[in-house]
Amino acid sequence: MAPEVGFPQRRMRRLRRTPALRRLVAETRLSVDDLVAPLFVREGIDDPVPISSLPGHFQHTVASAVAEAKRLVDLGVPAVLLFGVPATKDAEGSGAWDPDGVVQRALRTLRDAFGDEVVLAADLCLDEYTDHGHCGVLAADGTVDNDATLERYARVALAQAAAGADVVAPSGMMDGQVAAIRRALDAEGHEQVAVLAYAAKFASGLYGPFRDAVDVRIAGGGDRRGYQQDPANRREALAEVALDVAEGADVVMVKPAVTYLDVLADVRRAVDVPVAAYHVSGEYAMIKAAAANGWIDGAAVALEQLVAVKRAGADFVLTYFAGEVAEALGG
Repeated sequence: MAPEVGFPQRRMRRLRRTPALRRLVAETRLSVDDLVAPLFVREGIDDPVPISSLPGHFQHTVASAVAEAKRLVDLGVPAVLLFGVPATKDAEGSGAWDPDGVVQRALRTLRDAFGDEVVLAADLCLDEYTDHGHCGVLAADGTVDNDATLERYARVALAQAAAGADVVAPSGMMDGQVAAIRRALDAEGHEQVAVLAYAAKFASGLYGPFRDAVDVRIAGGGDRRGYQQDPANRREALAEVALDVAEGADVVMVKPAVTYLDVLADVRRAVDVPVAAYHVSGEYAMIKAAAANGWIDGAAVALEQLVAVKRAGADFVLTYFAGEVAEALGG
């Protein structure tokens, strides 16, 4: 059947014809400036230790963390997020605020090496440091004591700020954590240190490789559903985010990323502060495993997912693909 005269033939496809045309009209752009690279620093090792469930990633020594940060900086990645793996753990997680703790040593070394050339962010939580694997100190009944944990979070924030952190990132989902941290930082002259709040962090099944990376096992086969957000709840995420913004969060984050794109889009519409998303360890590991089996083009899927996270509204993305994607983007 002949088309009607004047009908705009192939109007949609014309602008998809060549790579240059597609770049010209792209609605969403992913650049190296959008990437934050997580780094794990472990105490008491002489060489980097591969993380089997996070192929291509390591538990670093402080020296190898500096070398990896140099590689990332040279690729144009603007920020790293540090996680610590201490040699010893205790019930309170005291290594998290020890001035000579592994993250604090790494922060000082990285600051000396790079100055302001890279944003140094530090995860602010206790789970890597507690012998029970929870994100706070425990009450007598075995539940996490919210208010007692806030006092410890304030200590961690001050230790990280003193060591050179530009950004502290509370990830424990305690009520009032942003306010407690902001008050402590301001009272000690650290007004310029920013707070990146894990504002909508869900009790996800996608954190397994991360827990391998930081040697965390939750005591008694427990979980964190008592304080991390229920994956079934969308409106609740907006309430969590609003509270963190009201308490002084400079940036809010949704975690995980791809599984919660609806929440990410809601948050982007609701707030004016920068919004981050964490493309988590399980999201990374699934792509790597499928690619290793020849089932998908891993590099293409990684880019597709990160573009989707940007498209949903993230200003930047924390991702284990940061180095690979920076190379692919010509960073």
